[in-house]
Amino acid sequence: MGQPEQRAEGAGPFTTRLTWHLADGGTAVWESRLARRRGVLAVRPPHGAVTHHVRADAVSRTRLRRLNVIAAIAFVIGGALFTAGAAVAQFGAADATECASIYFAGGLFFTIGGYASLLQVINAPRHVPGGEGHLVTGPWRWWSYEPARVDWLSTFVLFSGTLVFAVDLLDSFLQGLTAQQVNRLIWAPDVIGCVLFLISGHLAFVEICHGRLRVRRHDLGWWIVAVNQLGSVLFLVSAVAAYTRPATGSLVNADIANWGTLTGALCFSFAGVLQLGEHS
Repeated sequence: MGQPEQRAEGAGPFTTRLTWHLADGGTAVWESRLARRRGVLAVRPPHGAVTHHVRADAVSRTRLRRLNVIAAIAFVIGGALFTAGAAVAQFGAADATECASIYFAGGLFFTIGGYASLLQVINAPRHVPGGEGHLVTGPWRWWSYEPARVDWLSTFVLFSGTLVFAVDLLDSFLQGLTAQQVNRLIWAPDVIGCVLFLISGHLAFVEICHGRLRVRRHDLGWWIVAVNQLGSVLFLVSAVAAYTRPATGSLVNADIANWGTLTGALCFSFAGVLQLGEHS
């Protein structure tokens, strides 16, 4: 039988880091993000020896690496397309249908990135009772339901947000809508999607900071989460500014709406570039 857990850390019902005593006097530390992104566990031998990483098997590491690349590139391309769509809208280089087409293409890539991120969580190697200091690879799965895991919940909410954005982007092709219809069919899903992105980002901070929000300047994962969360904030600012006044049929502030989308999309693209360096 394995040694009992020394310490569990996280927030609320979520556990994001576990520390065990090993039989030889050393310790093993499992961290949620490190395990699902890189497939590693930190082990410190006894007598203050240098910490080393125990890696999952080659099958698991290959899965994680491929899914990470797919998700990262999808967010880079999706962010670039949203940036282009906002620039076109701001500078009047195309009509509304062309802008909607660019945004819709970007939304497809965001959805791919969101689902790839969820798959990475679903298929990450797991620690098991009695297997302290080891990670076990399970069979490939396309879906799971694990709301007690903060990484699953964060990526599921992110993926849900991309699907809600898809509703907004599809509805943006509709013509001849009244102001009330625009707000109900386009603006409302946009705001809901932004809120879901923000919730996902908050849960990602809970995961990487183990329940104590703080700056981790030397942690690439923290910077990825922070840049994505900034992008989510800018998207929400853009969405609020894009509300259509029923009395006039005009946006609250078209410039803020366009620039908020443009800068928020750049954040997602930049975070995608950073994510390419966070591999197993």
